Amino acid sequence: MSEQIIELTQFDEDEQPPISFTSEAEKAAEDAYFSEKMQAPNGLRVGLRGGGCAGFQYILDFTKPNDNDFIMELGKIKVYIDPVSATHLEGTIIDYVTSLMGNGFKFINPNATKTCGCGSSFG
Repeated sequence: MSEQIIELTQFDEDEQPPISFTSEAEKAAEDAYFSEKMQAPNGLRVGLRGGGCAGFQYILDFTKPNDNDFIMELGKIKVYIDPVSATHLEGTIIDYVTSLMGNGFKFINPNATKTCGCGSSFG
């Protein structure tokens, strides 16, 4: 069995990652990571896929890194972002909100020109 080499792009100290997390989102991500009994190299994938009612759908998932992922630290876990998603998510803030309608992650994306009513997709 051959070992696969994964090339990750580590952000330098003077570089800004394309996304940021509020303290509430960081805590919620860490809580979910450890409740799922995840271990490195698994981390939190933040990305996009085509679909949803506005064009793109946000992705949050625990997974291993892929080739050419950007990697950033979020507290005690790693965050993986593919280069295409990073472009569309530049400047995005991820928050965790609690409301009467439920709890969940909220993407505040300055690149979104239209969003759906539920907030899980944008165009």
